[in-house]
Amino acid sequence: MTITVKLRFFASLRERLGEGDALSLPAGSTVGTARDALLARGGPHAEVLGRGRAVRAALNQRMAAESALLADGDELAFFPPVTGG
Repeated sequence: MTITVKLRFFASLRERLGEGDALSLPAGSTVGTARDALLARGGPHAEVLGRGRAVRAALNQRMAAESALLADGDELAFFPPVTGG
């Protein structure tokens, strides 16, 4: 079984990756699994989401650890640790 999550990118990540898209993953996937799947795309995804980069995640508009489980239809957002306002 697979799940689909809606991706959103903010601040400098949005500038490189666009506003967002959708990502299909195996059921039981986590925030970290999603990040790894995006890294596997290579190119700008690998550059801005690389493991050495400070990137925060929010799951359904709440801060989330990489171990947080994803469910079908969730919204997963990535952003740098400090964003302007």
